[in-house]
Amino acid sequence: NGERDSHREAVPVDQLRDPQHDDVRTQDPKWLVVIGVCTHLGCVPVANSGDFGGYYCPCHGSHYDASGRIRKGPAPLNLEVPPYSFLEDGLLVV
Repeated sequence: NGERDSHREAVPVDQLRDPQHDDVRTQDPKWLVVIGVCTHLGCVPVANSGDFGGYYCPCHGSHYDASGRIRKGPAPLNLEVPPYSFLEDGLLVV
């Protein structure tokens, strides 16, 4: 969505703790597929929350941007992108 795009483009990737551009995190820019488990200690982050319009982990205060990239707090890595694929009929297989 537009909000996700604005947060994404405002960030110099080389300044991120776990630098990953969306080109390597997504197969289709309209979709974000991540595992909703904080990379710090495994809590479940709250979507559409936090300082960067993405995910906020209430357990220890990690903030992820709208692309699931860690921006603030103790989490060491971005939210994990699992292996996935899109089928011809529009279904997503994770």
